[in-house]
Order: sequence, then C-alpha cells, then structure tokens
Amino acid sequence: MPLPLDLLKTWTIRATDAAGRAWFDDALTRLAGEHTERDLFVFVGLAPRKLGKAPLSLTPEDLAAAEAARPGWRPDGLTVDQTARLSLLLTAADHGEPFFAAFHQLWRTADVGEQVTFHRGLPLYPEPARHLWRATDGCRTSIRAVFEAIAHGNPYPAEQFDETAWNQMCLKALFVGTTLHPIVGLEARHNRALARMMADYAFERWAASRPVAWELWRCVGPEPDERALSALARAVTSTDPLTARAATLAAHTSRVPAATELVARASDEIRAELARGDLTWDALVARAPATP
Repeated sequence: MPLPLDLLKTWTIRATDAAGRAWFDDALTRLAGEHTERDLFVFVGLAPRKLGKAPLSLTPEDLAAAEAARPGWRPDGLTVDQTARLSLLLTAADHGEPFFAAFHQLWRTADVGEQVTFHRGLPLYPEPARHLWRATDGCRTSIRAVFEAIAHGNPYPAEQFDETAWNQMCLKALFVGTTLHPIVGLEARHNRALARMMADYAFERWAASRPVAWELWRCVGPEPDERALSALARAVTSTDPLTARAATLAAHTSRVPAATELVARASDEIRAELARGDLTWDALVARAPATP
C-alpha cells in the first residue's frame, strides 16, 4: 500500500512538465540527505514558482488510494504547489528534531497560502500531538481559507482535539460563513455540550432576526437537552424548506426519544420524503445553495 508521501509525489510529478519534474526530483533528493534549514526554506518557498499552482485532477481511484493510505484524509482541492510542498516537508521529516525546528520557523513566517498548505498536512506529519497547539490556534482565525484547511476534509481535529476545542471549531465554522458537512467525524464527535452551544447560537440569531444556518441542526439532534429540544421543535416547523428538513432529519436520527417525537410535527411532504429514504444529509447538501 502506498504511503501518503508516495501519493503526493506521484500526483505532483503527474501534473508538472519536464523542467518542473527535474527541479522537484532534485529538491526531494537534497532533503532526503543531509541538508540545512535554509535548504528546506528555499525549496518550500520556490515550489509555486517552479511548479505552478494549478489544481490537481484527482480521480476516484486517487481519492480511494488516499483513504486507504490515511483514513479520513481527503486531498481533493489540492493544488500542485501544495502537494509539492507537503512532499518536501514529509521527506525532510525523517530527520527528526532538526526538521521540527525548521518547520517551526516556517510556520512563524508563513503567508496565507503557506498556512493553508501546512494545515492541510496536519494528518500526515509525524508526532501529531506536537502540532495540536498550531491547529487549535489556527481555528481562531477569521481567514476562511485557513480555517477550512483545518476543519474540512481533515481527520486531524476529530482525532486530536478535546471536546472543548472540537465544539469551538464547529461553532466557529458558522461564524466564518462556511459549511459543516465537510468536517470529518461530525457524527462521531457529537456531544451534548455541542448541541447546547448550537441551540444557544440559534436562539441568539432568532432574537436578532437573523437567519440560522440549516446545517446547525445536524449538531443539535443527537443529544439535545431541554433547551436544545425547544430550539429543535421550533426549527421542525420552520417556513424555510432546508431548515425544516434538516431539523426533521436531526430529530429522526436522535438518540433522545423526546426528539424523535418531534418528527410528527413536520409537514406531510417532509415526512413522506423521510419515509421514502429521500431525506438524507447528502441530499440536503446537494439541494442547498453553494456557499459563496
């Protein structure tokens, strides 16, 4: 079975011309042997200029290979310079402490594009716990691209974040205007505190006459307390089609009997969709407007 590094190198080479491949191969060779911090800084910095920033064209087979190599890793959306930079970092990572010292300096001076790349590599680096503070600190950003690099398609938060950090990340997704469905482990990491946080957020939005993201109910349904149940009950009868369907689906799949009873309050149309098996989270995602 190929390692993530093998896949990253293959995808990079496949997407570059002869000159780019020669530069990339030389950089990998240098970093695999004895090298200085400056070597790593230079190669990582030059990757976009030498290889470009074109999106990768990953096939279903590529994505399946990624899942097999690192469960939960979703490399779709990566660009050539990102795969090259991650390849360079993972190659240098074999050098242990000198790598971690150099990598720390790279993080400190990273621009937004580099931050996105480094965060997308979180599930691939050795000694994952050493990067926890960077990941949790990154989740405080107001830069959506950086936040999504941590939260979306990345198994690292589900595996490494404690409950508080996890819940704050899920709530922050709504604050930065992004979506919840690409978060890896969303169902597995459900907890009652998160349900309460989301319900409180919904009540705050309603009090201010502001819209509530329909996906929020996915985090409320599994383990709602009394306040969360009252919020879910209101959402089930919402006039917004997505909200009403999401709340009904959340109630239907809840582990709390008082929540499942709320399905009876949904419209006949929504209950019919539920009975046919047409009401799923994937179906709602497909139906929702694209996030700007």
